[in-house]
Amino acid sequence: MAIKPTIYKIRIAISDLNREYYDSIHLVIALHPSENLARMMARIVAYCLNVQGDLTLTRGLSMVDEPDIWIKNRDQQIKLWIDMGEPTAERIKKSSRVASEVKIYSFNSKSDTWWGQIKNKVSDFKNVKVYQLQWQQVQALAACAERNMDWSLSISGDTVYVSTDSQACELLVLELL
Repeated sequence: MAIKPTIYKIRIAISDLNREYYDSIHLVIALHPSENLARMMARIVAYCLNVQGDLTLTRGLSMVDEPDIWIKNRDQQIKLWIDMGEPTAERIKKSSRVASEVKIYSFNSKSDTWWGQIKNKVSDFKNVKVYQLQWQQVQALAACAERNMDWSLSISGDTVYVSTDSQACELLVLELL
């Protein structure tokens, strides 16, 4: 019998000072059985950094041909493809061909090594941006995870501030490419 995902519900008041975007959103997000809390929290942060009309959390780890987050237009063309972690150069190349814009959010302890190995292979892709979240900061945010969460999230410059009922966390978002 397959292990079912764990469902998390989160209410987020977003203040994105960079884009002048202010809204409250409600997410229902599934923690895949093979996913850890840090990865799920990094997905939520990536979602908030890109939130707009048709942004959708996909089946992610359950569907290897889909990104973690995307925007599709009415013709089912992919406008925005967002991958989490450290995808291969081949996956980045493929996604850059099928999507108008690709964003990668690397966040784990091996991120610097991955970037050192892959940057020359992907630096020529004009529609790809790569960001790095600091692993210790993502882990601190993961420690705040609850099945039902209320966040106040503020984005200013390259910093994301997250306040919960019990804690506050700060995440630096470094643009690598």
